[in-house]
Amino acid sequence: MAEAHSAVAFSFAITHEGFDINYDQEVLNLVWNSGVRSWKKRLARARNGVRNGVYPAHIQSLWLITAIAIGLHFSGFAVPFDLVHKILVHLPANTINWQVTACFGAALIVWLSICFTMRYTLKLLLMYKGWMYESRAPGSKVSLRTKVWAAFVKILSSWNTPGLYSFQGSLPRLPVPALHDTMQRYLRSVRPLLDDENYARMEGLANEFESTIGKKLQWYLTLKSWWATNYVSDWWEEYVYLRGRSPLMINSNFYGTDAIFMNLTNNQAARAANVVYLLLGFRRLIERQELQPIMVQGMIPLCSWQYERTFNTVRVPGLETDRIVHYRDSNHIVVLHKGCYYKVTIYFKGRILRPCEIQVQMEEILNSKATPLPGEERLAALTTMNRSKWAEIRNAHFARGVNRVSLNLIESSAFVLSLDDEPFEFDLARPELLDKFGKTLLHGNGYNRWFDKSFTVCVGTNGRVGFNAEHTWADAPVMGHLWEYLLGDDIYGYDESGIAKGIPEFQPPSPTRLSWDLTVLQPQIEEATLDASKLINDVDLRILVHNQYGKGFMKKCRLSPDAYIQMALQLAYYRDAGRFSLTYEASMTRLFREGRTETVRPCTIESAAWVKAMEDDNTTNEERVKLLQKACDRHQLGYQDAMCGRGIDRHLFCLYVVSKYLEVDSPFLNEVLSEPWRLSTSQTPHGQTPKMDLKKHPNCISSGGGFGPVADDGYGVSYIIAGENLIFFHISAKLNCKQTDVHRFGENICKALADIRAMFELHFKSQGETNTKNGTASTKPNKAKLVK
Repeated sequence: MAEAHSAVAFSFAITHEGFDINYDQEVLNLVWNSGVRSWKKRLARARNGVRNGVYPAHIQSLWLITAIAIGLHFSGFAVPFDLVHKILVHLPANTINWQVTACFGAALIVWLSICFTMRYTLKLLLMYKGWMYESRAPGSKVSLRTKVWAAFVKILSSWNTPGLYSFQGSLPRLPVPALHDTMQRYLRSVRPLLDDENYARMEGLANEFESTIGKKLQWYLTLKSWWATNYVSDWWEEYVYLRGRSPLMINSNFYGTDAIFMNLTNNQAARAANVVYLLLGFRRLIERQELQPIMVQGMIPLCSWQYERTFNTVRVPGLETDRIVHYRDSNHIVVLHKGCYYKVTIYFKGRILRPCEIQVQMEEILNSKATPLPGEERLAALTTMNRSKWAEIRNAHFARGVNRVSLNLIESSAFVLSLDDEPFEFDLARPELLDKFGKTLLHGNGYNRWFDKSFTVCVGTNGRVGFNAEHTWADAPVMGHLWEYLLGDDIYGYDESGIAKGIPEFQPPSPTRLSWDLTVLQPQIEEATLDASKLINDVDLRILVHNQYGKGFMKKCRLSPDAYIQMALQLAYYRDAGRFSLTYEASMTRLFREGRTETVRPCTIESAAWVKAMEDDNTTNEERVKLLQKACDRHQLGYQDAMCGRGIDRHLFCLYVVSKYLEVDSPFLNEVLSEPWRLSTSQTPHGQTPKMDLKKHPNCISSGGGFGPVADDGYGVSYIIAGENLIFFHISAKLNCKQTDVHRFGENICKALADIRAMFELHFKSQGETNTKNGTASTKPNKAKLVK
């Protein structure tokens, strides 16, 4: 009750002597500063809204055009279309003031016409995707059409400095692929997976669907694409994520790791403080729209829509469907340490606290002797439950009183920080330490991560960090961008003794414990903890550090590094399982407005032919090289199609959703949507921010992140090409499946990569011998020498 009384800023009482007024000036100042900060943000959002609405034109150009209009009018020259006189007719008088007003109105019309002409010209230019399919290999020629297109895009996109959302109005809508094209692509993708009989059956189902109900579903989907900003994203978010009833932990959330080859500080409080400060700085860049949008080849923008919900966001459980709640502002974070929850104020006296001041708050929490309230220590296990069960408990026990207040503080916080009581270790000689690091971030102990929050930052006792992120609000590249920004600046945040730089200007606000009344919830919390333990004990994770070679050798082979690795995964899986399987690789569709992901299917007719050739002793090395080149080219084409809105799976998914709305049953769609992805893969991007200078700090790169297996009898594989000679693979699988083994699959990946390298070394050697015989050795070096 003492906290409640101290929170009262103003009170009065009526006595026999009159009014008795009491107020707390410090609290009233906090309220006043909070209101001022809120209004500043509203004004900034309004200003940015205008700037984005007229981009790529400059707002300041309005005053230039106004000055020209006034000059022309009072010099006796007619403004274009005689706009000034046409406006003056509708004004009260013809005085000097009204003439200036008419000049401004005419200038505004001309200015808006120029703005929207530039904007829609840029939009039309961005619809062109021919550049995507043109080879960027050394020596290849770019078509004249693409050169002219690139020149115009470069001019318009660099005309003005863009804000984070400046290009949103210029991005084209995701097109609906032709039904026939999707059917043909689908049938081609399943050909290596089916025998002749099953393929003929599937071909019959596809043809029947295309000629009957498919046309009607396609028409409705086309209608939606005209009306909605993106015909996929809202359904994808609702039906794939929010309506899913499975626990978020392992099944949906993903994790990211620290830059493991660097050890910036062993001080847990200092690392936590600096990370919190940098994350809040990234939030400010998003709020002010000062974060530069990501540009492909420096001129083609990607959609920035997903950044809006990075902070102050939570997934709230529902009985049938969850919902994403985003709070406009938050001046606190929630810290979890040894089962106790703390509210930590991070905005005080008109500014964000500095790292040295936040470190004081972190040390106060770490040094606290507080013990958890009954049920508090394992409270977060509720967020690992079946979503409907968690919703029932939330509605029954967190709708009022102290539980509601405390839960709201967690859900409205900028993010959650977990100060773990164990180290996050890494040693190349002990790979099991990195595996444990990954598992700690993926699921922790089941109750030291708030899995509903957009992300939870985790800090080990030795100062290493990582994160666990909820997947609904955005895809992994957005968190990857945030994490890259953080790691790029984090290296400058500590002094020689490992503490945060700077001297506190004042004593920061002390962290305050959250209050709970969880006595009646003990059975439900215990049930959630047991269920979480079962999930944790059934998942295995292997983080493979492949440092024999990396993208440097792959480029010498003149192959796309991503295609190269995907082919290695196909070979590894075939050796592991003895068969081919439907393979998922995540691509992005952010070249379109509100685009998220599309599926690339790496298991193709060409990749299957190459894998079989690798297992056939009668196939020559040169034949294998040619087959691999064809397989990589086909994979590259599939990736390009996916990025350009010509994918297979999102189109079929949306057709399936339409069929359910219309209550129409389709055997073809039912079978397609029920096919298991036994090999689910994803590449973690890096290089999204210029802040990370890998030439100056080569070890300043995260080892990537990972996710749980999608199928009970399959693998989840995430990889990051971290350098010229370094690749990380994050491999997950279920322990109760006898057909999968993450360690065995990791060995198969290493063997596949070694076999491909040996194949190309032999190829380079034979090419070198051929050059020597032809008398070209003096002008063309032996490529075998290029291999380290």
